[in-house]
Amino acid sequence: MEMTNRSYLNSAIHMELSPLNYLMEENETNSTAGERNSLGCVQIRIPQELFLALGIISLVENILVVLAIIKNRNLHSPMYYFICCLAVSDMLVSVSNVVETIFMLLNDHGLMDVHPGMLRHLDNVIDVMICSSVVSSLSFLSTIAADRYITIFYALRYHSIMTTQRAVIIIVVVWLASLTSSILFIVYHTDNAVIVCLVTFFFTTLVFNAVLYLHMFLLAHVHSRRIMAFNKNRRQSTSMKGAMTLTILLGVFIVCWGPFFLHLILILTCPTSPFCNCFFRNFNLFLILIICNSLIDPLIYAYRSRELRKTLQELVLCSWCFGV
Repeated sequence: MEMTNRSYLNSAIHMELSPLNYLMEENETNSTAGERNSLGCVQIRIPQELFLALGIISLVENILVVLAIIKNRNLHSPMYYFICCLAVSDMLVSVSNVVETIFMLLNDHGLMDVHPGMLRHLDNVIDVMICSSVVSSLSFLSTIAADRYITIFYALRYHSIMTTQRAVIIIVVVWLASLTSSILFIVYHTDNAVIVCLVTFFFTTLVFNAVLYLHMFLLAHVHSRRIMAFNKNRRQSTSMKGAMTLTILLGVFIVCWGPFFLHLILILTCPTSPFCNCFFRNFNLFLILIICNSLIDPLIYAYRSRELRKTLQELVLCSWCFGV
C-alpha cells in the first residue's frame, strides 16, 4: 500500500476514519497534481521528496538558531531564550515531518512493511510532537509579545520584572503544559472537544497578541518621548524593533497555520458538505504551509537581528571549514 497521507491528530481530522483507513482513503483519491475527482474538486498531490527536503532544511536552520543563541552571550536574555524555544517548537514539526516522510518512502519502495499497530503508534508519536509544537509556538509567541510589552512600557523596571529565573520558570511551565495537553488531545482524539479546545486556544492567543500589539503601537510614540527624556532612546528603538519582529513572526504563523485551523473549524461546522470535502482533500497542502512556517522563522530571526545573523554566519563558516 502506498502511503501518501500525513497524519495529524489521528481521526480528529476525519472522525469517521481510523488512521489506517484514512491512509487507504487518501491513496484511492490521490492522483497527479491538479486532477479533479468525481465531485469536481481539484486535488493537489505533494511529492514526498518535497516534504523531506523542506523538513531537512527547516531542521538545519532551527538547529543553527539554537546553537547561535547558546554560543553568543550577548543573546543570553529572556527574549532570545523564548525565541530559542520557538525554534525548538519548529524543530518538532521538522523532525516529525522528516521521520514520517522517511517511513513513507521506505514503505513506498517496498523496504518496510506497514503493520496497522505500528502505524498507529507512529501516528500517536508524530501527532504528539506536532500538537506540542502548535501549542508551544502559540504560547511562546504570546510570551514574547508580553516580554516586548514589558520592555516598552516598563523599560526602567524590565530587568527586575523579567528576570532569568522567571523566564526559565515560564519556559518550563509552557513545555509541561504543551506536552500534557498534547497527550490528552491524542488520548481523547475522538471527541469534538479536542478540536474546539485547539481552535479556541488559537483564537484566544491571537486576540491576546492583537491587544498587546495594538496597545504597543498606539502608545509607542507617547512613551518614546518619555523614554527620550531619560536618554534611553536607543533602548526604546531596540524594544520597538523586537515588537516589529514578533509582529512579522505572528503574521507568518497566521498565514501558514490558518488553513489548518480553518480545516478544523470546517470539520465541526460542515463535515459532510461537498465544498468542505473538497477543502479536506488538500490537507497535504496545508501541511506544506506548516513546514514552511518552520523554515521561514529562522530567516526572520536572522534578518531582524544583526547579532544573531553575525553568529549564524560564524557557525556556517565554521561548519564549512570543518567540512573541507
